[in-house]
Amino acid sequence: MVRPFRKKTFTVDVRKSIVRGHELGAHPKILATQFGCSSSQIYRILKNNRVDDGVVHRQSPGRPRTTSRALDRNILRACRKDPRRTSKDIQVSVTSPNEPVPSRRTIRRRLQVAGLHGLVSLKNRKARVEWAKQHLSWGPREYRTVKHGGGSVMVWGCFSDTSMGPLKRIVGTMDRYVYEDILKNKMQPWARTNLGRSWVFQQDNDPKHTSGHVANWFRRRRVDLLEWPSQSPDSNPIEHMWEELERRLNRVRAFNANQKFAQLEAAWKSIPMTVVKTLLDSMPRRCQAVIDAKGYPTKY
Repeated sequence: MVRPFRKKTFTVDVRKSIVRGHELGAHPKILATQFGCSSSQIYRILKNNRVDDGVVHRQSPGRPRTTSRALDRNILRACRKDPRRTSKDIQVSVTSPNEPVPSRRTIRRRLQVAGLHGLVSLKNRKARVEWAKQHLSWGPREYRTVKHGGGSVMVWGCFSDTSMGPLKRIVGTMDRYVYEDILKNKMQPWARTNLGRSWVFQQDNDPKHTSGHVANWFRRRRVDLLEWPSQSPDSNPIEHMWEELERRLNRVRAFNANQKFAQLEAAWKSIPMTVVKTLLDSMPRRCQAVIDAKGYPTKY
């Protein structure tokens, strides 16, 4: 007997990942398997949601939105131009005679949904500044570090200052056990072959990365971890590497998920080391930008 999927409630980030995965060529049935739901629910999400400049717009029979899509884009643009702007500053800059004045609460919601203006806590701002000061003098040699992350829930990749690492396709949701399998069978063998014994692994503070289960795996294998401050994607070169990957596949069409992954993998391997060097050379500037911004998000 086939066990039916129960209807699940998805967060904005997950809905965005589903829409993004479909745009990259994943069939709804594949997405249903990856996200553990029915195909009909995926079709419903794709019908009722679309991504506009980082904002998920969802059709709803409820109270209409107080801001237009054009105003939403202006709010995001104002934040990207100066991440240190407050919601009050943005409110003044985007107000026009032809649009209703958005409330500061509405502006904060739009920024949070888009993953911008991360409302970095005072504790994390201090940690970001302290980390930036400690690593301000680091150059490419010190950052002989494996970088890792994911452009979406569908792939995982890593690279170092000497070579591009493997790109791993994720089937289903990546939890701590799937992550451990990637570390064991993808990351560690590649690192041993290409980096020798002296290397450091960098990861963000995602719960599955910092779980006790994964922490024990690192400890047993004596893997050195680079201390990483929370809420710091602007200091992580891997984020720019995903953007580079997307640019290389811009307007390249795939007819199914397998073909799309093959395109991603080929493009990943073709990224020249000059791109990596440029990213690593930018690290002192990133650290200085965090210090200058007093821990708030930077232009990076």
